[in-house]
Amino acid sequence: MNILVTGGAGFIGSHLCDTLLAEGHRVTVVDNLVLGCRENIAHLKNNSKFCFFEEDLLNMEPMRKIFSEGKFDMVYHLAANSDIQKGGKDPQVDYALTFNTTFNVLMLMKEFEVKKLFFASTSAIFGEASGKLNEDFGPLRPVSNYGAGKLASEAFISAFSSTYEIKTWIIRFPNVVGERFTHGVIFDFIRKLNDNPKELEVLGNGEQCKPYIYVKDLIAGIQFVINNSCERFNVYNLGTASRTKVKEIANMTIEEMGLDATIRYTGGDRGWVGDVPEFSYDLSKVNTLGWNDPKTSNEAVRLAIQKALRK
Repeated sequence: MNILVTGGAGFIGSHLCDTLLAEGHRVTVVDNLVLGCRENIAHLKNNSKFCFFEEDLLNMEPMRKIFSEGKFDMVYHLAANSDIQKGGKDPQVDYALTFNTTFNVLMLMKEFEVKKLFFASTSAIFGEASGKLNEDFGPLRPVSNYGAGKLASEAFISAFSSTYEIKTWIIRFPNVVGERFTHGVIFDFIRKLNDNPKELEVLGNGEQCKPYIYVKDLIAGIQFVINNSCERFNVYNLGTASRTKVKEIANMTIEEMGLDATIRYTGGDRGWVGDVPEFSYDLSKVNTLGWNDPKTSNEAVRLAIQKALRK
């Protein structure tokens, strides 16, 4: 296929591009490089099936030209503000970069009659709901502006899918870790320990507990769902049944760095406003489809730490 990847120079998007090109597709990337970087896709620049545009999805006229010339069969929409703390400080960030980017993509797909869409959603849409979260859980009450932007995006995607007959796959990611990441708990811990090898500050009490998935396993899961689900509108949770506590990540990072650092917790049940202290996915739907994550959450975290330290 001829595929557009928005946010394709980012952490997850660049790994997706690697996989799509390996599968034989033509890939066009649009990225404003706010969070993404050229280094992530530098190894692809000489691939004749790869094309990159440094452009912002909020700029509709240049985007119309890209869509007109690209004649895309499918859009993988990953562009968003993925820095929840940044979005919490300024609501305009997620309104513009998480929701409006999605709305613009939908309008462009409608105008240029692109009939297949993948959307990268998130566990943040569930807010602080308890228990194992399945795809039909509700009502949804996000506690971060990022989660709200993703949930609003899901709603518009549902409407466009129905009204304009766009075949859609929405996959709700857990915490994703691995090489090329630009923020997140492992990134922060390594940076802090490089600055002070004697002490690691951990936001919250360290009991925050969430599932983590290795980025390459996530990409494999995305492609598996797309290739094996056939409804017009498909929604899946993707992740692992196990979870990892923040204090475990702290200890693993110290161990992998070969340090003897003490850990200082700032206290409280969360790291920042909008942070969800814990969640757990019900994965029965994607498991029934035939996909199971090959790594536990702890295995994904440790591998991600090792990859980051080898960079």
